[in-house]
Amino acid sequence: MKNPESDTTWAKQALRDAALRATAARVAVLKLLASKGVPMSHAAVVESLHEFGFDQSTLFRCLNEIADAGLVSRLDLGDQTRRFELRKTREGAEVTHPHFMCIDCGELKCMEDFSVRITPSRGPRRDKLGTITEIMIRGHCGNCKTA
Repeated sequence: MKNPESDTTWAKQALRDAALRATAARVAVLKLLASKGVPMSHAAVVESLHEFGFDQSTLFRCLNEIADAGLVSRLDLGDQTRRFELRKTREGAEVTHPHFMCIDCGELKCMEDFSVRITPSRGPRRDKLGTITEIMIRGHCGNCKTA
């Protein structure tokens, strides 16, 4: 079955709803991120859309513009590579999930089927923490662990 979020009509409407022009490059980037379902680096987006002839600086601007508009999340995982992921919503609320990064091979996976619970301490320290927007778990993936 076709993913409705990878549809051109959906991508154009999402861009317009975010007050962005639905340019060919923006539509292609949004459709790609929706179809992949995992965070992608700028280099991976450039490679995936190479056949369409988009300039890498154009794709870089597109990624940042749609992130600034709130359509995608910009993930900085501490490895000098920024990644972009389509924001997922369910009944009007944004769905957030932790990510797992292998410290050996660098593979990144969404942990949508996992639950991570952080319970803050009570008192004034709790209020000073702020809002947690991203959870990153690092370790050895199944492939590297067995190798």
